[in-house]
Amino acid sequence: MALLLSPLAYVAAQNPVKPPKPNPDAQTQPAPTQPAQTPPPAQTNPPANRPGENPPRMSDLQARITVNSNLVILPVTVKDHSGELVPDLRRDEFRVFEDNVEQHIDMFTAEAFPLSMVILLDNDLKDKDAEKVQASLMAILGGLSTEDEAFVCRFDQFFHPGKGFTNDQDKLSKELKRTSLDTEADVAPPSPPFSGPSINNHSATDDSAIDKGARAIKGQPTKALDDAVFAATQLLHDRPRNRRRVILLISDGVNGGKKFNKVSYDDVMKALLAENISVYSIAVPTAYLERKISPVDRERSPLIRYADHSGGEVYHATKEHSFEEFYSRLTEEARNQYTLAYVPRGTDRNAEYHSIEVRVKRDGLDIKTRDGYYSGQVPSAQRP
Repeated sequence: MALLLSPLAYVAAQNPVKPPKPNPDAQTQPAPTQPAQTPPPAQTNPPANRPGENPPRMSDLQARITVNSNLVILPVTVKDHSGELVPDLRRDEFRVFEDNVEQHIDMFTAEAFPLSMVILLDNDLKDKDAEKVQASLMAILGGLSTEDEAFVCRFDQFFHPGKGFTNDQDKLSKELKRTSLDTEADVAPPSPPFSGPSINNHSATDDSAIDKGARAIKGQPTKALDDAVFAATQLLHDRPRNRRRVILLISDGVNGGKKFNKVSYDDVMKALLAENISVYSIAVPTAYLERKISPVDRERSPLIRYADHSGGEVYHATKEHSFEEFYSRLTEEARNQYTLAYVPRGTDRNAEYHSIEVRVKRDGLDIKTRDGYYSGQVPSAQRP
């Protein structure tokens, strides 16, 4: 599909050259016939590429997104009633509203974008769930292209970062093979030599105020899920705007709450929306069964809330649905989204938060994108 920008102005047709005045003393010869010149037609914003047309090069799309910092970029997923992606929508079938004011779509494409992904693994699962996740990790490679990059991290009461972003599939394969989901008590990682994410000017990977030898204190889970998502957000902070920023969160959704998280859910969502990061959650089998029993708890699950409000998706791992299938599905979905971009017009630029709504003219389609974005102060991507 084509990238839409304002049309260029064309030069008017050349004026015909006037023939010289005839010389009565010279021999009269017929004047040469000049072919009529037709001025090129004025252009209007074209729709998306028709079948058989060549889309603009990815490098051109990426360059324009990177250079124009005023653009609000919206990755948009559209599915039909059966959950299949809808790939043939045109630009003129989309409408974008910011703070209930319709916006002009300045850029539009359905070209695939490379992924920058943090693979965030729950290090405090029940044994059966941990075994299933551990056995499936190598399948993540099947959904990644050579242009994608990934950063493997674990979390429990603390955040355990891996070796950094890499698009080398051999290195990523070795790291995934060596990744072990612990069944022992949490131990905070050493501070040096890693200089990792910080939360409120404190390391996200250590907290001396928490008992390091227990996963539950008086029945309350100590898992810091909110802090882990925030730390993953900070790792994605410096990735280029012309990449899809994604967190793959594999967890049971258990969270230690305010006592064991330095960052609140609301502040994590602010950071996700400000950085244009989508969360794709995979709930392990035990988590699914528990949420199935209690619909109210299911709606409160951070796995669902993070995915829904960031424009991602949540998948429930049951006997009928393997982790491997989800890895392939979510990477395809994240990479092959529509990209809509606009410069905000007609809204209050002093407002901290701006809501976003995307509509399509076709009926019966499900649209997913982020709920909005923050232009005011958000939790910063600090480094110690």
